[in-house]
Amino acid sequence: MISAIADRVVAIVRYGYRRRASLSTLGLVLMLVVATGYLMFGALQVNPFASSYRVTIALPESGGLLPNQDVTLRGVPIGRVERLDITPNGVDAVVSIDSTVRIPQSAAVRVSGLSPAGEQYIDFVPSGDDDAGPYLADGARVGEGTATVPVTLAELLANADGALAQADTAKLELIRRELSLSPAGPQKLKDIIDGGTFLLSTLDSVLPETSSLLRTSRVVFTLIDDKNAGLAVAADNLDETFTGIDRMKEGYRRLTDQTPGVLEHIDALFADNSDTMVQLLGNLTTTSRLLYLRVPALNALFPSYRTSVLDALGTAMHDGGLWGTAEIYPRMTCDYGTPKLPPSHADYPEPFMYTYCRNDHPGILVRGAKNAPRPADDDTAGPPMGADLGRRTDPTPKGRYTIPTPYGGPTLPIEPPR
Repeated sequence: MISAIADRVVAIVRYGYRRRASLSTLGLVLMLVVATGYLMFGALQVNPFASSYRVTIALPESGGLLPNQDVTLRGVPIGRVERLDITPNGVDAVVSIDSTVRIPQSAAVRVSGLSPAGEQYIDFVPSGDDDAGPYLADGARVGEGTATVPVTLAELLANADGALAQADTAKLELIRRELSLSPAGPQKLKDIIDGGTFLLSTLDSVLPETSSLLRTSRVVFTLIDDKNAGLAVAADNLDETFTGIDRMKEGYRRLTDQTPGVLEHIDALFADNSDTMVQLLGNLTTTSRLLYLRVPALNALFPSYRTSVLDALGTAMHDGGLWGTAEIYPRMTCDYGTPKLPPSHADYPEPFMYTYCRNDHPGILVRGAKNAPRPADDDTAGPPMGADLGRRTDPTPKGRYTIPTPYGGPTLPIEPPR
């Protein structure tokens, strides 16, 4: 059996050797067919059995786009660019899209590049709310103003020229020198570049807001430039102010050091006189109520039509002299009916509680408390019925800091409280 198989193999080899030219030609033809198929279906992505539909996209300019370049949906290839037609308003790109792919009519269209060197393609980017349609169909047209093209390299360099002109080479050299002082300099430079890249990518996602911010900032910076001289003066004044504050820092320190002690003494003062203050507040409450009832009398006592003291003195000086009025008639006095003590007594009695003038003569105390305007049904012009006219007020409350008032006065020097 082995001999039969070996004979068969030898016969096939001899047959191929005799017809080696034909077999070589057949091998080359097969290689050509395989290579052509790979180029057509693999590299050029030509599928004669696939159906497609055409869409026209209006572009303001070609943006480096060429025929036979890719058309993608969110970066996934779905078709090719067939041709570019020049129009009065720009360029119309006619693209062929796989019929199995549905693209919403409201999807954003942009011409993007794989690298700064070129390799542009058309990319459709639908939003999340647009997947429900309506969709582009054969012969559809994406109108002007919908598609965007990338910034050309020439325009980018022209715009970068203005930005680079504003860069301070001395400061850049200082940054380079500072970064080269330590082995961590390259990593710091990498972090700076990464941060700048992240900033630019963030600004790109909010491009309309960023453009509005830059336009608004131009007005603000123009105003600041107009007020530059005033800002310089303000800065000089602030420098003088801060210099003065710096000279007084020792005083501020002494103030902050002494303030807690002073506040502690004030707290102790309030604590020691808390009982007296409570009674004082009660008396002030009563006084405020009485003053409220006598507001009309106070308004009559302090009229608003009176002028100042200087004006009154000025009216007394006229016609080359100082003029005045004197009254030679004696004035009547009032008897209050209270016990009278000789002024030589060296004591400190409490004041009488009821001091009402008992003289009804109209010429006495015309502007006194007895004749003050009172509310209706107010009979307080005289002492209460059955009042003791010799009654004195309650003794003054005594506290820690009260000065003793014995007969004849306190013994000096007074020992301070502890």
